Amino acid sequence: MFALVSQKDDPPRVTLKCAPADGELLVSQYESVTPGYYMNKKHWITITLDGELPEGMLTDLASRSHELVVSKLTKADRNRLEQGAE
Repeated sequence: MFALVSQKDDPPRVTLKCAPADGELLVSQYESVTPGYYMNKKHWITITLDGELPEGMLTDLASRSHELVVSKLTKADRNRLEQGAE
C-alpha cells in the first residue's frame, strides 16, 4: 500500500509514505499536512485535500510514495508488478 484515501471526511484526506526528513519538512510548512493518521508517523503523512497543496505537488508526493513502497518489494514482486503494468 502506498496511499490510503479517506472519502468520508470533508474535505477528503490522503495518507502517503514519505522519507522521514521530507515528512518533517512538509508538516512544518503546511497546515494541511500532518503526521500519518493511524500510521507510523515517522514514515507517513496525511494530507487534507483542502487546496493548500498544488495538484502537481500532490502528484509528485504520490509518485514518490509509490516508489518508496516498490523499492522495498522483493525482486520477484517488482517483476510481477512491472509485468502487470504492460
